[in-house]
Parts: sequence; C-alpha cells; structure tokens
Amino acid sequence: MGARKRNRAEQYKEERKNIAFAVLRNCPTSPRKMRLVTDLVNGMEVNKALDVLKFSSKEASTRVEKLLLSAIANWQMKNEGVRIEESNLFIKEAFVGQGRTLKRLRPAPQGRAHRIRKRSNHVTLILGSMVNVETETNKE
Repeated sequence: MGARKRNRAEQYKEERKNIAFAVLRNCPTSPRKMRLVTDLVNGMEVNKALDVLKFSSKEASTRVEKLLLSAIANWQMKNEGVRIEESNLFIKEAFVGQGRTLKRLRPAPQGRAHRIRKRSNHVTLILGSMVNVETETNKE
C-alpha cells in the first residue's frame, strides 16, 4: 500500500470518528420501498422523524425507526455529557443502496419457470447537529 493511499485511509478514519451514523445491511425489503420511507425523514429533526416513522403505515418504517434509534445511541457514545435536546440533532443524510439479490424459480405454465428476484438493501443514516453547524459557520 502506497503512502498516499495510507494517508487518505487515515484521514477517512479521522473524519468518521466525528460523524454519528448507523448502517443497516441486507434488509430484506426492495430498495424502492425503503427509499419511500427514508425520503420522508431525510433532513428532519430527530424527534419529529421518530414520530413520523412510528405512525407510518409502511412496513419499512419500523426498520428505519430502529436504525434511527441506533444512530442516536451512536451519537451519544461519541458526545458524552451533551444533551440531545440542546444539540438539535437532525438527519443529515439518509440513503439506500441495493444489496444482494436472491434469485428463485417459480413454476410457470407448460413446464416453464419464471425467475423471482428477492431484492435486499443497505440503509445508511448520518446524523448532524445544528450546534456544530452554527459553530462552523461562525469560525469562517
């Protein structure tokens, strides 16, 4: 591994230490259905997003709600002694990537078979704090 690549990897690790995020991998829901839910809460304040997810009728909303609670817990681990209410946490970024696709065969008429694709996805939630955003703008 070259020195430049090693430096980039170390910088990436340093940046990730300051960011609170949570990742859900291989969730057995199609990415399209999951994107409907994540687009609902993207950019929202955390408490409001939890309420929206709790009362949403979509099946994927329970998984995203659990993931958001995990991201909040990760933020608390990195920011000990700071209250959530004072930091004004919000969902900075929420995106869905396609996971693996399981291919199955379903019997079809006249001895044929149709392929069924069972899709899965990876969801990433990144939290941001309004307090951090305000201090960064004041520095510049």
